[in-house]
Amino acid sequence: MIRLYDGGIYLVNGSEIIPGKEAGKIAPLHGKEAVKEEARKGTITYGILAAHNTGGDMEQLKIRFDAMASHDITYVGIIQTARASGMDRFPLPYVLTNCHNALNAVGGTINEDDHMFGLSAAKKYGGIYVPPHIAVIHQYMREMHAGCGKMILASDSHTRYGALGTMGIGEGGGELVKQLLNDTYDVKYPGVVAVYLTGKPQPWVGPQDIALAIIGAVFRQGYVKNRIMEFVGPGIANMTTDYRNGIDVMTTETACLSSIWQTDEETGRFLAAHGRADEYRELKPADIAYYDGCVQVDLSTVKPMIALPFHPSNTYEIDELNDNLYDILAAVEKEAAQVSGGRAPYSLTDKIKDGKLHVQQGIIAGCAGGNYTNVVEAANLLRGRSCGSGAFSLSVYPSSQPVMINLTKQGCIADLMETGAVIRTAFCGPCFGAGDTPASNGLSIRHTTRNFPNREGSKPGSGQMSAVALMDARSIAATAANGGILTSAEHIDFADWGRVPAYTFDRTVYDRRVYDGFARATGEDLVFGPNIKDWPEMSPLTDNILLKVCARIMDPVTTTDELIPSGETSSYRSNPLGLAEFTLSRRDPEYVGRAKAVDRIEKARTAGADITVTDPGLKKVFETIAALPDMAGVRPEETEIGSVIYAVKPGDGSAREQAASCQRVLGAWQTSPASMRPSATVPMS
Repeated sequence: MIRLYDGGIYLVNGSEIIPGKEAGKIAPLHGKEAVKEEARKGTITYGILAAHNTGGDMEQLKIRFDAMASHDITYVGIIQTARASGMDRFPLPYVLTNCHNALNAVGGTINEDDHMFGLSAAKKYGGIYVPPHIAVIHQYMREMHAGCGKMILASDSHTRYGALGTMGIGEGGGELVKQLLNDTYDVKYPGVVAVYLTGKPQPWVGPQDIALAIIGAVFRQGYVKNRIMEFVGPGIANMTTDYRNGIDVMTTETACLSSIWQTDEETGRFLAAHGRADEYRELKPADIAYYDGCVQVDLSTVKPMIALPFHPSNTYEIDELNDNLYDILAAVEKEAAQVSGGRAPYSLTDKIKDGKLHVQQGIIAGCAGGNYTNVVEAANLLRGRSCGSGAFSLSVYPSSQPVMINLTKQGCIADLMETGAVIRTAFCGPCFGAGDTPASNGLSIRHTTRNFPNREGSKPGSGQMSAVALMDARSIAATAANGGILTSAEHIDFADWGRVPAYTFDRTVYDRRVYDGFARATGEDLVFGPNIKDWPEMSPLTDNILLKVCARIMDPVTTTDELIPSGETSSYRSNPLGLAEFTLSRRDPEYVGRAKAVDRIEKARTAGADITVTDPGLKKVFETIAALPDMAGVRPEETEIGSVIYAVKPGDGSAREQAASCQRVLGAWQTSPASMRPSATVPMS
């Protein structure tokens, strides 16, 4: 059962929810009067934000973070920008991980060239460098940097360490640059929503099931959008920290700004096991705390879940799906036709045989699925069984080398391999379309973070399309044991759920392979590969700008993966001009050519050419502009020419700033939401 409260609530003594409109009940029952403005300060969130706010105004925050992290899609651009702005050292711990382009699969040497740039930057500026395959970004931060009361900023959407008492925020690279330049993260004080947990999860229910149930309940109505989700309540005590981490990392898919959990002795044990007992302190709400909303979750009622393509909020109980396969899957097929734009056929109902859904692939990976407990539970179920020799395949990516080492010592890796599962190293590829891409028209079930269009690596523009459904590792293992037939973990013949050996963290591999140079900047030279390019020179700003619409997208949401696709294109992240060639390639392949044509006009203008001669159609445009009120003085040679993408809701779903920067490289000035209107509109051929 999940209940969303209509309006704010007071949480009294951490255990009693009183709707905001019934605040008068508090004093008679508890001898304390509730004053909303004071009670707002009683949240865990307020205390952490206040401790990191460098300004005197708690309504307009100016935040300095305790640490930062970037991966190898984003850190080159961030460092280049900060370097060009005068940075001479990293002023806070800055972790550079190499978990996105770790395979060096495309582009020749460019991926490893970026890695060498990252290592040289860590040495020069005093940073921390985590080599490829050693750990995914968020697992490393959990193991080595998160702590109670901290704040961490990272250039990745799933920056969530709330279950360890750390408020993590994922942002575009520009915000990390500001921190490197000793500037602040400026944001209005966010709303705070309590996620009040009661009960205990069923043995066959995993963290992904809990997360998907919450996402399905809150996303579409924007209940927690741009707010902080604060997890409280007695149900927290019924989950291990590893389990809590698995729920917490998925809060990104609710569209919240960040998350934080109340901490307890279990949190302390996790930190102590990772050699950081001094990072623990109890975090809990005050006796009376006011929240702007409340999501009440009875953990014991959550059943194994599935999020069908093409969003983590497209959720069903697996039993519900299996009882209504044709109706539900036919609806997804209609959405698939819109996603593909008629360029690639995709079907799901053809995978129903004898009333059962057959899937082609299973993946357990990354910061969500590759955690120790998830892999152990999958290995326990599959021990002595077979994944089969048919179309279905299973791959498992432990989230870090320390996790892999422990799983190896426990025998879990051997058990999984004997079933036919493939074990891979720490890598984020399956989460963004760069690893284990299934066959065209295939369906992959994954314990990863996202199932947006093309996040599995398909290319509708080339006639290739597959799709992802999100599930928990336990039900993925149950499906594998059943030969690829979609199976809820609740209905598999297995009685040993929860038999997870104690985890022993061994940091030896980090001591031997991770370069930790924080506060020890050497000043030595950066190492540049041939693909690492500076930003192209931009035109000076003018008082007037004329924009031509070069793409019109009327879908309800246009994700960053559609603006600039992830996967193999990310290999060009350090080459702005090279990467820009892929802009909208999966959504509107003609966009780049149109944008370049507009940019050529602008380059001709700045070179002194008469653009009404270069493009005769512009002569009529400027005549029309001159006839508008107060526009008589607008001159072509003094008007910057640019392009624009017109969309309903552009840029949803990621912290990858390339979604905007690639457009800018091509001469675009904005991706305009359809609700916006320019001050003057004229037809432009």
